[in-house]
Amino acid sequence: MMRPVALAACLALAACSEAPAGEAVTRVNLDGTPREQAPSPSPTAVQATGPSACRAVVFEDVALTHCTADPAQHRIGMANLGADKQPFGSLTAFAGTVDSATIAFAVNGGMYGDDLKPIGYFVQNGERLGELNRNSGEGNFYMKPNGVFFGNAASGWRVLGSNTFFETVGDRPEFGTQSGPLLLIDGKLHPDIQDNGPSKAIRNGVGVDASGKAHFVISDAPISFGQLARYFRDEVKVTMALYLDGQVSSLWDPASGRMDKGRVGPIIVVTKREKAAAE
Repeated sequence: MMRPVALAACLALAACSEAPAGEAVTRVNLDGTPREQAPSPSPTAVQATGPSACRAVVFEDVALTHCTADPAQHRIGMANLGADKQPFGSLTAFAGTVDSATIAFAVNGGMYGDDLKPIGYFVQNGERLGELNRNSGEGNFYMKPNGVFFGNAASGWRVLGSNTFFETVGDRPEFGTQSGPLLLIDGKLHPDIQDNGPSKAIRNGVGVDASGKAHFVISDAPISFGQLARYFRDEVKVTMALYLDGQVSSLWDPASGRMDKGRVGPIIVVTKREKAAAE
């Protein structure tokens, strides 16, 4: 935990530096209207293991946690259903089924229905379990363009708009999850996202930089869509970034002992290459 003097300096600079965790607020749409209530992802301490791939930062006075997946060190996969063919429903439940020593970190990732199953494109272990969803509807997921985070070991990891994905990606990836909206499109904020909109909540997203590293960012205090998008653009230096979710945004970081409590659907799992069972 940071000393008060150090934290004050970080906030004054409104830049990237270490920061403490915050509290979740309401889950809302881009237009500021509230969405369904969900349990707040309150952190729970678990046993720490090894160095963390996540770091605390401050951006525009908002505390964030920034986790980086490096293809040289990590693999990415998806999880949703347990051995009983039912959704895990939480990172805690998922953690009970794996060896934490193999996990770099895990986050919720992808829109889902009331049954906690994906409502869009979803590929786990090379098996497509959800079709690409290009329908119209209400809520953040249907704020076009939405997008897909996907990839494999051979060609790397990417974020693409759903239409671009449909038109250009022919081979099935090893993993994939659809969410929305896109936060950044070719380096510019989504046209329906305000620079400093009134809607602020706990939120998370993902982007892939020019070197192929995937960056997962979760706010530890309420943040606007514009602020989160600008962090990806100005600090992470990515051109495409995808919103993952709001109030239920959750992180499991075994190295730091962080385990957020929240009701989640699809889970993005980042494993350590040197300890991955498939290596």
